[in-house]
Amino acid sequence: MAYEFKLPDIGEGVHEGEIAKWHVKPGDTLKEDQPMVEVMTDKVTVEITAPVAGTVGEILAREGQVVKVGSVIIQINETGAVSKAPQQAQAISANGDKKATAVIERPKQTGKVLAAPAVRKLAHEMDVDLSRVTGSGPGGRIRKPDLAVPAPVAGGEKRVAYRGMRKRIGDHLVHAKHTAPHFTYVEEADLTALVQLKADLEPVAQQKNIKLTYLPFIMKAVIEGLRQFPQLNSSLDETAQEIVLKYDYNIGVAMATAEGLIVPVVHQVQHKSLFEIASEISQLSDKARQNKLTLPELQGGTFTLTSIGSIGGIFSAPIINYPEVAIIGIQKIEKRPVVRSDEIVIREMTYFCISCDHRVVDGAEAAMFMKTVIEALEHPGRLLVA
Repeated sequence: MAYEFKLPDIGEGVHEGEIAKWHVKPGDTLKEDQPMVEVMTDKVTVEITAPVAGTVGEILAREGQVVKVGSVIIQINETGAVSKAPQQAQAISANGDKKATAVIERPKQTGKVLAAPAVRKLAHEMDVDLSRVTGSGPGGRIRKPDLAVPAPVAGGEKRVAYRGMRKRIGDHLVHAKHTAPHFTYVEEADLTALVQLKADLEPVAQQKNIKLTYLPFIMKAVIEGLRQFPQLNSSLDETAQEIVLKYDYNIGVAMATAEGLIVPVVHQVQHKSLFEIASEISQLSDKARQNKLTLPELQGGTFTLTSIGSIGGIFSAPIINYPEVAIIGIQKIEKRPVVRSDEIVIREMTYFCISCDHRVVDGAEAAMFMKTVIEALEHPGRLLVA
């Protein structure tokens, strides 16, 4: 009798997943714990291993198909008794309950094609056959730019499958934009004192092997604002018709990866020092680039920051990371002439752009919140005390 493998409960709040890639095909011999399938959720991509040894029978879910947790996705003709349940590991959720989850591993490179895992995933998203791509890296290694080389014919077009993480991100943004009535407020900030303080602290950070950015300072300032205006650290329970105020400050940081934009979370920022926050942001950033973020690191956010300052831009209108009710866009810091005491001086200036869910946050409240945040950043010494 064939063993029917059902999509396991990958983690808290995840009810379905998209079949990203099968590592096996009908007729293949399976070993126990052999990588079998990659499943993508709106949080992470996980690699599920075989629960039993045997031969692959029928594959019941195609690549790109979204399936519900508990649905049979593959049949395995066993060669021995069942030795392991479909769930490969146990994870502890935020409330202490045990949740079954699949083992999260990096996809293994196979074949003679030289390409990093991130490049292979991107190629899968683009429906590009790597065996037909000429690599420009050392030894013919394929790099991301190689995937975008136009075909050697004039005109025409190319269609790329809209699925995987890109589709997940798109669906989430459409839901956020259609559900929460957005408004955006922009305010200018003089960060001259902050730029100097960061420069003064960088030698200390380097001694601690910590990469110091402006984000930890901004997080601390955001908490000052959230304490005074708790509506911005909330969510709207539409079923119960209640505004849920959050007493923890879990700040998400939008990060661009090869898979798309993801938002890992620094939890309970109010209990962490400036250097602790900086260290955690750096660790999350490294894990994001390597596609090694876990579900707990992507869940539980109450407020989000998104920074495009390293790229440029004057101001933006970011989309709320629903079900949160507010997000701040951080722009580039640059020297600009401004008037101080009726004199033109050069200061380090930037703009902060906050988008809010107008059902929960009023414009005046958002403006006063931003005034509090900016005042803290313009007098950054108090952030160290806080």
